Amino acid sequence: MKKKIKFLFIFFCIFSIALLLVSNYIVTKAAKNKTFSTLSEIPKNKVGLVLGTSKYLKDGRLNLYFTHRINATVQLFKSGKIDFVLISGDNGSVNYDEPNDFKNELLKKGIPEDKIFLDYAGFRTLDSVVRAKEIFGQNSVTIVSQEFHNERAIYLASKHAVSAVGYNAKDVSLNYGFKTQLREYLARTKAFLDIVIGIEPKFLGNKIEIK
Repeated sequence: MKKKIKFLFIFFCIFSIALLLVSNYIVTKAAKNKTFSTLSEIPKNKVGLVLGTSKYLKDGRLNLYFTHRINATVQLFKSGKIDFVLISGDNGSVNYDEPNDFKNELLKKGIPEDKIFLDYAGFRTLDSVVRAKEIFGQNSVTIVSQEFHNERAIYLASKHAVSAVGYNAKDVSLNYGFKTQLREYLARTKAFLDIVIGIEPKFLGNKIEIK
């Protein structure tokens, strides 16, 4: 009995590691040549899909992922690479509102309010990508986040008939983002399994087409 349990444990460990590696490979391959860090190289899209994150860290400091995504969005808009901004994030409670946090910062930096659309049900990257198509009517988008996140979003987009490229916001130091980078491997595995299983967004709803 003990030998059987030991064998199953070893098998589970090997399988889990293999799944992590395969998922990471598939996601990276799907996004090859589709992420850009230079404005002059990225193609134009009507809509930039900004993936939300919290404005502040748990210790009260400003979240650099948030700051860098704001700056990247402003660069895209002011260079004419996008005409509209779709901010997709979590608004799961009264006291937590990613989309409006982003919107308020973008307004301060000169992006007109009538060019900004908010998706309050972007609870996961999959939800954000699918809702950009099904709710906001976009079959082609420029995704704005850090490169590792853009790659996962592009993979999900490719599986839901959305043509996507990614504009890479500035990343953070290894020390600052170490936990996030570790979680990304699990997130990629989950994204892969979500596609295999056929997971859909938590909410859809009425269309708000961006024209």
